[in-house]
Amino acid sequence: MVNRAFRPRGRPWGRGADASVAGLVFVLVGLGSMRSLVGARLEPWGVTAFGWSLIAVACAALCFSRRRPVAVAGLVLVAVISYYLVSSYDGPLLLALVVALYWVAAEGHLRAAVGLGSATVIATGAGTLWGNEDVNGVALFMLTGWLVAVVAIGWLRYGNQAHALERERRAATEERLRIARELHDVVGHHLSLINVQSVAALRRLAKHPERGVAQAEEALEAAKDSSGEALRELRATLGVLRKAGEEAPTAPAAGLDRLGDLVASARVAGLDVRTRVAGEPVPLPTQVDLAAYRIVQESLTNVTRHARAGGVVISVEHEHGLVTVEVADDGRGPAEDTSGTGITGMRERARALGGDLTAGPREGGGFTVRARLPHENGARG
Repeated sequence: MVNRAFRPRGRPWGRGADASVAGLVFVLVGLGSMRSLVGARLEPWGVTAFGWSLIAVACAALCFSRRRPVAVAGLVLVAVISYYLVSSYDGPLLLALVVALYWVAAEGHLRAAVGLGSATVIATGAGTLWGNEDVNGVALFMLTGWLVAVVAIGWLRYGNQAHALERERRAATEERLRIARELHDVVGHHLSLINVQSVAALRRLAKHPERGVAQAEEALEAAKDSSGEALRELRATLGVLRKAGEEAPTAPAAGLDRLGDLVASARVAGLDVRTRVAGEPVPLPTQVDLAAYRIVQESLTNVTRHARAGGVVISVEHEHGLVTVEVADDGRGPAEDTSGTGITGMRERARALGGDLTAGPREGGGFTVRARLPHENGARG
């Protein structure tokens, strides 16, 4: 059971951490299985080599636990069962299965985690009935308790992250509503006054072409004052939303069709910028197109200011109902001032559209910002 609407993404846990966990499990399992390499022989060397290959496969699969948790856990379960069936040495390979089950639950697949855990207990119990003297009833009971605890902890982690994501989405929705109300109050009130005063001036001029000039001038003067006040309040409101140094928008909403302008500006700043587009480009809804453009723009700004990079690769991938943008640099530092809010703002943009954004160091050095933005259709509104 997985609620994909609350699927936690964008965690700081990266592939390097996955590989580290897999390596640590391999070391622990290897140390616990050293009896198969030293001491009295209980089986042929060929069987031992096969057992160690199963250990390597099970531990290596853990590198992909977060990306394909159910498939990895199934593979590890098969490898563990095969190992204990063919090997005469009772090593701690079950630890790899425990880690895999944790990630199944932590990624939101509760039913799969319960099913795989139950299969583990059933297979272990069958082995005990078959004559495995290393596992008795007490050990089987303890194993069941451990697996239940691991699945519960993973599911609790998933629930906490889903709850935090929902709070952030609710806060973003409330902020949008607050801004909408504020703009309505500022603009709507003054525009209503300007409309009333302009209509009054026109009527006075139409009814009394000669005597209504003074009255029309008075109404137009009031309309001018109202429009000036509206502009001042609107600038103050937009000033809260815009960063310092940004200009008020006077052109149509930007989109990925203006990606070339961003590339040209970054090259002028001294960056070697390359672009890659995959998939069939489709017209995007305005808010999605603008968000993708702003994320690339902010990422390039951060690279220019903070990353000390020489090269940047901008990738745009179009899929059915989804556009993914990625900005990867080869810098020597984080692509954002630690006191800034650029990445936070980009993540809020993505989440407001039902997407997600990840940002962090990439393998081999540099920094990567990747945003996935879903869209219901290709109509630009």
